[in-house]
Amino acid sequence: MMLRRAVMACGLALAFGGTVMSGPQAVAAASLTSAQQVWVHRIESSLADTKNFQARFEQVTEQDGRSTGTVLLERPGKMRFSYDPPSPLLLVANEGKVVFQDRSIGQITTIPLDHTPLGLLLRPDPRFSGDVSILGYEQHGSEIELRVTRTENPGEGEMTLFFSTHPLSLKGWTVLDAQGHRTVVHFSNIQTGISVSEDSFILPKDED
Repeated sequence: MMLRRAVMACGLALAFGGTVMSGPQAVAAASLTSAQQVWVHRIESSLADTKNFQARFEQVTEQDGRSTGTVLLERPGKMRFSYDPPSPLLLVANEGKVVFQDRSIGQITTIPLDHTPLGLLLRPDPRFSGDVSILGYEQHGSEIELRVTRTENPGEGEMTLFFSTHPLSLKGWTVLDAQGHRTVVHFSNIQTGISVSEDSFILPKDED
């Protein structure tokens, strides 16, 4: 139960590394138009240029319903999801790890950062190519949706990223894991170029 809650926190299901699949699998990568490719490159550049941000988040899962909190990001490699009370949950990414803490039972779960969707977003140079494949691209007015998966193991799950085009910014994501569980995260009140304390990204430790 603890591991299940950990991997579902903030949409960080093990969609990018939790299930080892046997044998190669073909990825039906989307064929993008020239205009769509331009937008993908713009999104990559925007993610790379976003060195830090703070926002409110709303998370919805089929199992646990709705929860809210505050997210902090500092690229590369650092992110913190603080859930609002009475939730006992805390999730911190740093030092190549994602550490999930459930303070109601005094336990933590550690997952390699590269085995989560955050591994893509927190890279020094985010790219939707190579080990990540684009499965779908949709644009509705001022919103772009990119559906992606791991190139070598698409059976592990997929992630849909939502971007606003005016200005170009990440608005949230949906993760569909290998078991078919869906988690949706939306951001609001986004602030960029802020001062973030390094103490925010201290990894939780087991309580003695």
